[in-house]
Amino acid sequence: MKHIYISLVLLIGLLTFSSCKKDDDTPINDPTADNRKALGVSAEDLLSDDIYTSLTVEFVYPGSFRPTDIAINNFINFLTERLNKPNGITIVETVISAPSGAPFSIAEIKDIEDEFRTEYNTANKMAVYVFFSNGSSANDTDTTVTLGTAYLNTSIVVYEKTLKDLANQNVNLDLSTLETSTLTHEFGHILSLVNIQNDDIHTNHEDPAHLKHCQVDTCLMYFESNSAHKIIEYFSRGNQIPVLDPLCIADLQSKGGL
Repeated sequence: MKHIYISLVLLIGLLTFSSCKKDDDTPINDPTADNRKALGVSAEDLLSDDIYTSLTVEFVYPGSFRPTDIAINNFINFLTERLNKPNGITIVETVISAPSGAPFSIAEIKDIEDEFRTEYNTANKMAVYVFFSNGSSANDTDTTVTLGTAYLNTSIVVYEKTLKDLANQNVNLDLSTLETSTLTHEFGHILSLVNIQNDDIHTNHEDPAHLKHCQVDTCLMYFESNSAHKIIEYFSRGNQIPVLDPLCIADLQSKGGL
C-alpha cells in the first residue's frame, strides 16, 4: 500500500502590532480537507447515512480513456448494494486534456487530482474521485504492472491505459471486466478493507502474508484480485468478476453498510 505525505504550507507574517494576533490565530477553512485524509478513515462515512446521505463519484479522464458503460453500471450496482445512501449515488464525469509525464508516480497522480478534481464533501454529500489514467504506474516493472491504487480516503487512480493494453493483448480478457474488478477492489480499500484502520470486527481473514487483503482466494479483496498476471489466469478459466466474501461484508456492515 502506498503512503501519501501531505505538506502544509504556512504563511508566516511579521507581527507589528499585538492587536493583529487574533486574526493570525484564526484557522484557515479548507473545503478540501475532508477529502485529503488517510486511506480508510472515511469508511464509516461512506457506508452509513449518519452524516452523509448521498454520494457523488467523480470520474476524471482524458477523452479516449473513459471507462466502458458496462463497468460504470457494474460499479454503481456494487456501491448501491453496499452503501447506505438513501438520497442516491451519482456519477459525474469530467473530461480533461491528457496529462504528460507518464509513467506516473503517486505524487504526480496527486498533482493531477489537485488540478482537476471538482467534487468535494459538502454538508450531507460525500464525494469520491477516480482518475482513469492515460499512463501506467511508475512502479511497473518488466514482470509486474499496477492496475489501480487507492491512495487517500476518497481518491483512486485506475491505470486505464494498462487495462486497455492487457485487454488488447489477451483474447480471454474483456476490458469492462478488468475495469469492474479494478474499480471495486480499490473502492474496497477506501472502505477500509481489509482491516486498514485496524477496526474490522473479523480480523482472522486478513492475509498475514499480504496485509490489508483477504486470505479467501475467491474474494474481491484477495491480493491477487488486482494482479495482472493472476487476473489474466483467473479470467482465462472462465471465472466471473470476484465478489466480497461474507467476512468482508460483515466488516462493512459493522460500520453502517448494507
